[in-house]
Amino acid sequence: MPVEDEYNLLGKEEATSQHQDIGLTSTFSTNNSTVEKFNVTPWEVEGDVDYNKLIEKFGTFSISESIINMVKHITGEVHPYIKNRFFFSHRDLDWILREYEKGNRFYLYTGRGPSGKVHLGHLLPWMFTKYLQDKFDVKLIFQITDDEKFLFNEDSNFDLIQKYTYENLLDIIAMGFDPKKTKIIVNTRDIKYLYPLSIEIAKRITFSTAKAVFGFTNSTNIGMIGFPPIQGAPCFLPSLIEKKPTPVLIPAAIDQDPYWRMTRDLAEKLGYPKPAQIHSKFIPGLTSGGKMSSSKPETALFTVDDAESIEKKVKNTFTGGQPTVAMQRKFGGNANNCSVYWYLNYLFDTEKESQERYYACTSGNLLCGECKNDMIKKVKPFMEDIQIKRKKAQDMISKFTIDGKDFDDKDKRLSNLNIYEQ
Repeated sequence: MPVEDEYNLLGKEEATSQHQDIGLTSTFSTNNSTVEKFNVTPWEVEGDVDYNKLIEKFGTFSISESIINMVKHITGEVHPYIKNRFFFSHRDLDWILREYEKGNRFYLYTGRGPSGKVHLGHLLPWMFTKYLQDKFDVKLIFQITDDEKFLFNEDSNFDLIQKYTYENLLDIIAMGFDPKKTKIIVNTRDIKYLYPLSIEIAKRITFSTAKAVFGFTNSTNIGMIGFPPIQGAPCFLPSLIEKKPTPVLIPAAIDQDPYWRMTRDLAEKLGYPKPAQIHSKFIPGLTSGGKMSSSKPETALFTVDDAESIEKKVKNTFTGGQPTVAMQRKFGGNANNCSVYWYLNYLFDTEKESQERYYACTSGNLLCGECKNDMIKKVKPFMEDIQIKRKKAQDMISKFTIDGKDFDDKDKRLSNLNIYEQ
C-alpha cells in the first residue's frame, strides 16, 4: 500500500541560533555578583524561569503587537492567554496566519507524555488548542508519547505507562475537542502511521546533532536517542493526509521546542512546510519554585483529585504573602511570586478582576487566605465538571483514535490498576 493511502484518514523562517545554542541548563549572570540558574529541557523544568532569557537562549521570538493585531483581524478577538502572555513566544506564527488568510488551512498538533496523572498545568495549553480548533475550524493531531515515558525513566513499568495512557486519553477527550476533526495517536499502538516519516527524519540527523540538541551522553539508552524523529513525524503527517504540503501549528509549552526546532531544519529538504509553534509558559507548582509536575504530587492539582484534597492542597499552596497579617497590611504581598495569583489569573479571573486582585494584594488590602478561598470556590466546580466529562469519555475513545478502534481488552484491563494510591 502506498504511504499516502495509509494516511488517508482525516478526509519565512526568521533567523535562528545554531543547534549548539540550545543548552539544557541555562545560566545567566545578572550582575557581577549574582548568577541566576534555571533548567529547561523536554523532560525537566527547574528553578525560576526567566522567559525573556529563555527566548534568547532557544532562539524563538516574542509574540509582537503586530502578530496580536493579525490574530484580532482574523478572529475578531484576542484570547486571554495571548493577552496575558501565558502564550508568549513563537516560531513562524505570523507566516501561518498569512497562509490562513490566503485560504491555506493549517493543522494543529500537540501532545502528552503519559508519565502520570493530568494536572492543571497540562490543561491550559489543551484549552487553548481547543479554542484554536474552534476559532479557525481546523483539524488536530494529538500525539501520546507513551514510548518516550517508558524509555526515559529506567525504573518505569510499561503496564503502568499504558494505564496512564488510558487515563490521560479520558482527560484529553474531556477537553471537548471535535471528534470529527481530531485524531489521537498513541505511539506504541499506532506506530505504523509514524514510522515511515520518522525514518526519513532519522536518516538526516546525526548523533552529533542529537547530542547538541538534547544533551544525550554515552550513558543515554539507544531508545531515547532514537525517539526524537517519532515526535517530529506528526509535523509532516498532515501533508500526507491531505496529499499536499500542509502547514502545521504546534501549541505547547516551550520545553518541547527542541524536538520541533530539529524537525524544522529538515522540513524543506523533505518537501514539507516548516512547522510553526506558539509556546506557553509553565504554570507554577503549589510549592516554591518549579512547575506543576505529575512526578511530584505535592506540586499539582490533578483532574482526579477529590474536593477535600483540592481544598487541602490550595490552603497549603506557596504564596507571595508576608509572614504576618500586620506586615501584609503594611508592605503588601508579592503577587508576581504567588502561585495562587497566577492560577486565578490564567484560569478564572477576568482581565479586570486580575488587575484589581494584583493591586489589592500589593497594596496590602488583600490577604493570602482570601485569594486561597477564591481559588477553592472556583477550582472545585471546574474539576468536578472535568471528572463528569472524563466518565463520558470512556464511551467516546473510538471516535478519536486514528484507526477508529476502541482500546483492546488488555488496555481496558489495565484501567483496573489502582494508580491513584501510589
